[in-house]
Amino acid sequence: MTDTAAISIQKEKAAQWFEQLRNEICESFEAIERDNKGPLSSRSPGEFERKTWQRENQGDGAEGGGGTMSIMRGGRVFEKVGVNISTVHGTFTEEFAKNIPGASEDPRFFATGISLVAHMNSPRVPAVHMNTRFIVTTKSWFGGGADLNAPLPNEEDTAAFHQALNECCDRHDPDYYPKYKKWCDEYFYIKHRNRARGEGGIFYDQLNSGNWEKDFEFTQDVGKTFNSIYPALVRKHMNEEWSDAERETLLEYRGYYAEFNLVYDRGTTFGLKTGGNVDAILMSLPPEAKWP
Repeated sequence: MTDTAAISIQKEKAAQWFEQLRNEICESFEAIERDNKGPLSSRSPGEFERKTWQRENQGDGAEGGGGTMSIMRGGRVFEKVGVNISTVHGTFTEEFAKNIPGASEDPRFFATGISLVAHMNSPRVPAVHMNTRFIVTTKSWFGGGADLNAPLPNEEDTAAFHQALNECCDRHDPDYYPKYKKWCDEYFYIKHRNRARGEGGIFYDQLNSGNWEKDFEFTQDVGKTFNSIYPALVRKHMNEEWSDAERETLLEYRGYYAEFNLVYDRGTTFGLKTGGNVDAILMSLPPEAKWP
């Protein structure tokens, strides 16, 4: 099998996995909506609405691909949650190519992945971010991670989230968790506020150990682990009452979250620089926020 054929198979397998993971997460979140007996249970259970989009194709196949946004708004538990997938290809601009591994030699790229952000009605249920991706230039690699973003941090929840990710990492390499936890803490930091964005998790990028299947298995496990631990944390708190003061704390916290995503987030920059769907890129922004 040629290298080109092998890469084509890898691209297809990765894209199919991200779609499967999207389906599994959406099913999990809709089940939470149906099972909720909390303060907003008089509402109809939230459901995802899907909208596909396509990148502009120049006619020669050089630019193309697209994705699907799966968005739930106004649910019993989820105020706004997006579970988006995309598979795109094209050519980086000369300026942006300098920042991407392998792109300075050849600016053509392929990218497929899943991106999830959940903003909750209840300040007692942590918000969350998760994404995993596979990128191909003249090099190829996986990246992604998951991190908890609670307006009212809960030590037990934080410990459980990190324990699940620790066990996930240890199944593949004992060096992964300490390395990727540190990377997450350093990356998801709001420098101008001198504060972390949330309670952390793991963050990894440019993962290419030389064994594609091994790296793919780890990336799959990150997604599976997320879809196990996060719904468990949501169910733990989703029926609890909350106060107006706690809701105010939630709205102010969301302001900080939005600041990070607009100022520092590399995924936002990548999407905008590569002609992605603006609504999908900015899906991470909360539906409502306040600034002190």
